[in-house]
Amino acid sequence: MDRDLAAARDLAADLAVRAGRLQIERRETLRVGAPKAHANDVVSDVDIASEKLIVEAIHAAWPDDAMQAEEGHGRPGTSGWSWVIDPLDGTRNYISRTGPWSVCIALYEGDDPRVAVVHEPVAGETFSAIAGGGAFLNGERLTVTGGPTLDKALVGVSFQPNPATKERAGKVVRELLPVCGDIRRLPAALNLVYLAASRLDGGLALDTNLWDIAAGALIAREAGVVLGGRGDDFTTELTIGAAPDLWPELSKLIRAGEG
Repeated sequence: MDRDLAAARDLAADLAVRAGRLQIERRETLRVGAPKAHANDVVSDVDIASEKLIVEAIHAAWPDDAMQAEEGHGRPGTSGWSWVIDPLDGTRNYISRTGPWSVCIALYEGDDPRVAVVHEPVAGETFSAIAGGGAFLNGERLTVTGGPTLDKALVGVSFQPNPATKERAGKVVRELLPVCGDIRRLPAALNLVYLAASRLDGGLALDTNLWDIAAGALIAREAGVVLGGRGDDFTTELTIGAAPDLWPELSKLIRAGEG
């Protein structure tokens, strides 16, 4: 089945902006629900409203597509295309007002990512990519080249805040922090797109879900970021990203830290 990928990207970008606007408008009146998988896995009524907005609009445009959505609005499909949606990546930052968050939408054909959008509402930044067509920030192409040495590198760190993953993250950070320039903890999608924009030189994400990284990973790769995990490809268990010159040293260090 053919698909107009530019039209899919444009719709995803429009929906991400609309969801981001809703999140800003409703921040003063949000209601936080019961934790999901663990005490730090929080969700608000704004997460749910944002996902509903995105899912309903995509379903109206492509009713036969499947959807994987974090807050339970997913549905099966018959077209061979599937949308992977995180309506609010960084809910804890959003609720506590301690950092950035984003809206993430990716489109897959089978197992292959084809379109990605990550929108940061406060900064008004929309990162996007079409497979094979490059990565963009608000319409301007992003290209990663080179990278600093590890001792000067700024590295993003993302991880699920459950007890087991925090233990894993602590081991990696103990290896990384003394030898890199500095680290920043970020939601996974922004970690990846900030790599694409060369704001970070390297990054790692531990125990994510597909909706956390699907959009950001395509954008990062299209910008020239090297991505991997324990093997040649990244997984939700371990995602490592770096500028090309930094990749050999950073990936070796992180994999050693994972032991």
